[in-house]
Amino acid sequence: MSDFSTLLYETRDAKAYITLNRPDRLNAIDDEMPAEIKAAVERANADDNVRVIILRGNGKAFCAGYDLKQYAEADATPRWRQGPIWDPIKDYREMKRNTDDFFTLWRSLKPTICQVHGYAVAGGSDIALSCDLLIMAEDARIGYPPARVWGCPTTAMWVYRLGAQRAKRMLLTGDTTTGATAAEWGLAMEAVPAARLDRTVEALADRIAGVPINQLVMQKLMINQAYDNMGLQGTQILATLFDGITRNSAEGHWFKEFAERDGFHAAVHWRDSGRRIPDGGGPLPDPAEVRGTDRGD
Repeated sequence: MSDFSTLLYETRDAKAYITLNRPDRLNAIDDEMPAEIKAAVERANADDNVRVIILRGNGKAFCAGYDLKQYAEADATPRWRQGPIWDPIKDYREMKRNTDDFFTLWRSLKPTICQVHGYAVAGGSDIALSCDLLIMAEDARIGYPPARVWGCPTTAMWVYRLGAQRAKRMLLTGDTTTGATAAEWGLAMEAVPAARLDRTVEALADRIAGVPINQLVMQKLMINQAYDNMGLQGTQILATLFDGITRNSAEGHWFKEFAERDGFHAAVHWRDSGRRIPDGGGPLPDPAEVRGTDRGD
């Protein structure tokens, strides 16, 4: 079925299935996953028997974002925060490679469908929104919580999916929203009860698979070109640079120190609770205020 370490790959009935497969970490993104997504998409594109690609997640969630616990709490060779002297181009090179790997789903000549259950948050939402079509369980949740501190969505797809006002609503708060609301807003194409998610995706994929490959490719390239004309590539360059800045700003250092002292999950709980994150970093909250936050993995 697969020779990948972070995902499963299989084909049947003109469909390629790419299944994120780190269920013990809610399919969180590790160092290997972006490149393996790219390789799987390229494999599907090279297979003349495949007409449509389905991306999904194994276990309880689609993808919970980057697996940053080790980096945030204590990393002997920091990858996402370089130290007192920051090389923005080194940071950009690293994150741009991941962004380009995710975006092979968008650049794929063959259509891509993302099937979301559980969570598609932070970097997981970047992956999901890189697909052509998004179908969610009604109770699934999607969002970019690191917009509050320590992140900027590098694929920049929120504004292209939602328009300016609703993209600002999501990224100025870092809130998540349900699949039902995502479909109502046009972020997802459709939201269905979780029990119907598999067969809804299969029905759509089978409908697409009845179309000749050359027709699929031409329609997709034509639509994607409109987004390129709207400046998608330039927006992604800016977003990827900003992502590095968020991890190396005073507020980013504050969040990293918080995670090192109290644990990554306590820091994330504080971030997502809506409590104020001080401009310029400032002192960490009193440990007594942090006690009782959810620190579970």
